[in-house]
Amino acid sequence: MMTTIASPWGPVHVAASAAGVCGVQLLGSAAAFADGVGRRIGGTVTGVGGDVPRGTADGLSGADERLAQVRAELLLALDGRPSGVQDVPLDWRGIPAWDRRVLEGARGVARGEATSYGRLARRIGAPGAARAVGAALGRNPFWILVPCHRVVAGDGSIGGYGGGLESLELKRDLLALEGTTVPVARLLD
Repeated sequence: MMTTIASPWGPVHVAASAAGVCGVQLLGSAAAFADGVGRRIGGTVTGVGGDVPRGTADGLSGADERLAQVRAELLLALDGRPSGVQDVPLDWRGIPAWDRRVLEGARGVARGEATSYGRLARRIGAPGAARAVGAALGRNPFWILVPCHRVVAGDGSIGGYGGGLESLELKRDLLALEGTTVPVARLLD
């Protein structure tokens, strides 16, 4: 099941199953998001384009409760208030083992903090894999629930974030919402 939430940057699409959130994406069409998540999890995403639906479909018992939970937490986070977005259960189906390892490591970066790609690589036991960490973060299907915006370049500059100047401004905006300014203090790699 899925829903769409308004944000200052555009629509945020969220899909969930009883197991957890299957995906969160800023911008793009709801139908394309639902199709992509459905392919990854090997199922069908229902409720495209509507509010949090009630009931279940395609064996997604409890998905409506997950959507209500993540919606409330996302609204807090997108308003710059502390939230429990990092505690929302995720449905990891279809996520490669390396990506999951990186994304779980990124979930450990607390609100108001930042780390470097190299430091995150070391944290997950893969020293020297900063570029591979960056690539995995670039494939993050759980926008803001896995706070890849908190991972910056080793020199404290903003680093990458999905490509393009608008994306870098979004990363800067998300960090500012959490009280982190860029450039951040130098992070040793």
